[in-house]
Amino acid sequence: MVFSSLTFLVFLIIVFSLYWLFDRRGQNILLLVASYIFYGWWDWRFLGIIFISSLLDYWIGLRIAGTDSPVHRKFYLGLTLAANLGLLGFFKYFNFFAESFGVLLNSLGMQASYTTLNIVLPVGISFYTFKTLSYNIDVYRRDCPAHRNLLEFLTFIAFFPELVAGPIMRATNLLNQFVVPRFFDVEKAKDGVRQMIWGLFQKVVVADGLAAYVNEAYRRNGDAGGATLLLGTIFFAFQIYCDFAGYSNIASGVARLFGFQLVRNFAYPYFSRNIAEFWQRWHISLSTWFRDYFYIPIGGNRGSFARTIFNIVLTFTVSGLWHGANWTFVLWGLANGLLFLPILLKRRFSKEESGSIKSPPGYRDLPAIIVNFGLILATWVLFRSENLGHARQIFSSILNDFDWRFFLQDAARLKFLVAVLLLAEWLQRDKVHPLEIENLPVPVRWGIYNATAFGIVLFGTFQYTPFIYFQF
Repeated sequence: MVFSSLTFLVFLIIVFSLYWLFDRRGQNILLLVASYIFYGWWDWRFLGIIFISSLLDYWIGLRIAGTDSPVHRKFYLGLTLAANLGLLGFFKYFNFFAESFGVLLNSLGMQASYTTLNIVLPVGISFYTFKTLSYNIDVYRRDCPAHRNLLEFLTFIAFFPELVAGPIMRATNLLNQFVVPRFFDVEKAKDGVRQMIWGLFQKVVVADGLAAYVNEAYRRNGDAGGATLLLGTIFFAFQIYCDFAGYSNIASGVARLFGFQLVRNFAYPYFSRNIAEFWQRWHISLSTWFRDYFYIPIGGNRGSFARTIFNIVLTFTVSGLWHGANWTFVLWGLANGLLFLPILLKRRFSKEESGSIKSPPGYRDLPAIIVNFGLILATWVLFRSENLGHARQIFSSILNDFDWRFFLQDAARLKFLVAVLLLAEWLQRDKVHPLEIENLPVPVRWGIYNATAFGIVLFGTFQYTPFIYFQF
């Protein structure tokens, strides 16, 4: 069941219609049942994994909170790390490491046989694994208490708007929302619907509209010209952004219909002035997760400058591996870490503050934005390529077989869609989403709403197209 399907719309209407008839406990029960139906829609076998994982982490949280013994606390923390990362590693990385180890041994002249399994990757396992991990780490750090209400805990883990592709919500900013009474707020619901409409525009109009060109360009990399591949890479940058940000916007809008507030996950990342700002604006919940639960624990910036560099590069490399079991993702993460180094040097030798999400970009920042987008674009080639050889061919074609006339003339309709997206986001770059236009006159407001809805109907692609981040 995907957000852009008619099935989900019917599901949402039914759940929403029933939800406000109940008190808080009844609402939580309904959300838990609805969330398991939503998750089991892909494959009912996935339900057993998330249910057992949730029960285990609920029990471990109570055990950590129930003892003051440092030895016992570390034991239970190690247990949750082993259980969650072991589960994630088996489903997501077993074949990758088995094949890579076999290739390594063969390259050393050793005959190696290795076994791979036909493993079905549970949808969203990376997201809810990180959610449960952060909960027990926070309990261990005493940043949040262990939650004793099993219903509320299970609903927190399985909450369907953000279950399969984030944002990665922590117990400190979501679990407590299941504890307090929730009352229908018309204004919040209206804004939730507006955010859902914008997310739907991003997904079915922009992302799905660009998908066919991107897929064909990368499929034909051997005989596609450099102009086609560069244009395909630019379109992929906006495809993956609108696909993932569209999901996050729909998720946040749906959550608001039920009285919940999710963290912001995207903040117009392609308007970033450097790579550091980009990672403050892109997949914010994941970036902050790696900062708080990986980068800082391995030392952060507390050691020498060389150690800080190592910690940053390692964090980005591991985050690349989180995205997928392929060396292209590892190299993508490493490349982002290396692009971070000039920012570190600037901060070390200058007190000047680089661009930040707290300071919206202006027209004078456009040169820096364009340069930074070019660097990000180069990393997206690694992310989209099937393997390292594929990426090398694409870079070679772009550099050695490029026709500017074709680049300027091809895919005018798709360029128009990207231009509309950029214009809307630039004009509203100080807002959470571009349809926050309550300050405009009513006729103008409704004209924009209707134009957006008309654009979805006219330009939308409505055949089944799963969200890209479902595979992660």
